[in-house]
Amino acid sequence: MPSGRATTLAFLFLSLCLLCVGPPLLARKKDVPQPNANEQHRAIHALNRLTFGPRPGDIQHVMAIGVDQWIDLQLHPERVSDDSLTSRLESLRTTRMSTKELAENFPDGQEIRQVMNGKKPMPSDPALRMIYEVQIGRQQQRKDRQQEKAKADPSSEQKSASEDGMTPSGAQTEAKTSGDPAAPAASSSDEHAEASSPAKLTPEEQEQARLREEHLYSDLDVQQLPNLSPDERYKKILSMSPADQFALADDLRGGKGQEFLEGLAPKQKEVLEAVNNPGGVVVSELQQAKLLRAIYSERQLQEVMMDFWFNHFNVFAEKGIDRLFITSYERDVIRPHALGKFEDLLVATAKSPAMLFYLDNWLSVGPDSPQALGIPAHPYAMRYPMRPRPNQGKRPSGLNENYGRELMELHTLSVNGGYSQHDVTEVANVFTGWTIDKPYQGGDFKYEPRMHEPGPKFVLGRKIKPKGEAEGMEVLHRLATSPQTAHFISLKLAERFVSDDPPPALVDRMTKTFLKKKGDIPEVLSMLFHSPEFWDDSTYRDKVKTPFEFVASAVRATGAQVDDAMPLTRQLNKMGMPLYGAQPPTGYSMKADAWVSSSALLNRMNFALALTNGKIRGVQVDVQQLAGGNLSTQPADSNLVLSALETSLLAGDISKQTHDSITAQIDSGVASQPKQQNNSPRTPGDQARSSGVNTLAGLLLGSPEFQRR
Repeated sequence: MPSGRATTLAFLFLSLCLLCVGPPLLARKKDVPQPNANEQHRAIHALNRLTFGPRPGDIQHVMAIGVDQWIDLQLHPERVSDDSLTSRLESLRTTRMSTKELAENFPDGQEIRQVMNGKKPMPSDPALRMIYEVQIGRQQQRKDRQQEKAKADPSSEQKSASEDGMTPSGAQTEAKTSGDPAAPAASSSDEHAEASSPAKLTPEEQEQARLREEHLYSDLDVQQLPNLSPDERYKKILSMSPADQFALADDLRGGKGQEFLEGLAPKQKEVLEAVNNPGGVVVSELQQAKLLRAIYSERQLQEVMMDFWFNHFNVFAEKGIDRLFITSYERDVIRPHALGKFEDLLVATAKSPAMLFYLDNWLSVGPDSPQALGIPAHPYAMRYPMRPRPNQGKRPSGLNENYGRELMELHTLSVNGGYSQHDVTEVANVFTGWTIDKPYQGGDFKYEPRMHEPGPKFVLGRKIKPKGEAEGMEVLHRLATSPQTAHFISLKLAERFVSDDPPPALVDRMTKTFLKKKGDIPEVLSMLFHSPEFWDDSTYRDKVKTPFEFVASAVRATGAQVDDAMPLTRQLNKMGMPLYGAQPPTGYSMKADAWVSSSALLNRMNFALALTNGKIRGVQVDVQQLAGGNLSTQPADSNLVLSALETSLLAGDISKQTHDSITAQIDSGVASQPKQQNNSPRTPGDQARSSGVNTLAGLLLGSPEFQRR
């Protein structure tokens, strides 16, 4: 039989060539069955647009309920039971913690330095103490290396001046971790990676590392730790000396610690992962929860809108302490309002510590505010000289226009919304004083009058009278109820659910509904879902999936069992869409041109083949069941198997071109099905049969048709 790898590569090459032809491939092929006005095609289309893709049996379920009735249920998620999801999220403890709890249990770099410099006491809790001890060891190691470099090269001393993590603009800078808790500490990952390289260690450091490792393995016999029961193993680690814990933490970095963590309780695993990357644990669990919700939640439209609104009001998880704020941001800000009133959502994001920190508004100070002018908070304080607060000189004392600009350009009016630079400045003045109370301790929104710019402001031709925090509420109300905002939000919703270039007439009708219903999101969506444009034949499988949509839809289509979602999040990193990892305020694009390229298709095809061939750890797929039965005991014809898989994975919506391409691979031997008598012992031929079926399923998931929804 010809090499499966060779034939798969041949298919990939053909697909890449087809994709590189350009936009015509993105349009629905003429030989794809046209969606007739029947309930099955309506069900398929609704599932492709309102969910992350149909699962086995979903089409029949929606048809039994009735498409319109099912859509109405999805618009009211409180009517849909989602109890089965709870158990899948149970182990992800951080997703249920408050920001204060996260700050206490997964300290950021600044908190570590506070303890390291003696400004705060070392925690008494053994688990938390271990996290601090290891992180302090890492920071001390980095500090020592910086001092050594400074001695060798005095000019390098300036590079350590920003050790407190604050840039001149006030934004905390920390290395990216992609939410992987196995990575080194986020606050010093680059430096520690450099420090842990044996080639760069001094002879003295190498000797210390050798002695520490010898001590660890001789006294504690770490190699025997996995043989202990999980509780005994965990207790043994907590009883180690700080030096031994530091050495063990190094040994658990990367993928080496996965087997070591097997069997531990969720809290125990979190602690051992946090010793290497405290903030990474929080982001990692949030990423896993997002994928599990997209795959398993029965409230699919709510999850789709969660993704939509988070992207619209984007916050970058790798900007400093936003790793701690982002959990509450998604859970307490986006989720309650995802299918509510737009104005309520806008206000909630404006007051969110995650948004305040991400766009630096928490540091924005009015030029003529009491704080900027040095006026004391109390008159009697004038009798005493004012003392500068710690790090005061390192934080900006001026106006920051980031939020004012993005509020109008990205959140409401759009870039062509009719505002000027003067409006940006005035809106920034309005929001001075909107800050965070004790941010590094997980504090919440706080209005600080001393930071607020006094006097009236003029925004979009209208006067805003001086009234402190209420000025911001007035601006948010005006923006939320603006016709330009109604049009912009309607356009983005139509781009998500209809096409990359939606009909202007549809957007106009949605805009009128938005204004009439005072920004009621379900009302606007209901109008959209019942519009003729939404059901037009030209929209059927016309939208290209983002990597997140593709991965979630592939897992759903195969009915896969996900026991560990972390490997799936790593797949998204490879595809260029790490969850919560969009750095610019624009978020990720929903349009095809951002995701369509030969390398993108190659990554998707590799993922599809890995998924169906059981190569992704923690994810189990029964492809043979999708193909119509247990092929290990039944002879099967590859063409019949292909037909069954086309029906189960694509509801038969496959072009002749794609079908013929895969059939050619069957004829060349990529998925041959050697015959076997029933009830005979399993032979190597069974493995070839199973591999062939899995490969067929992977090719279908990687096909142009499955890339579109």
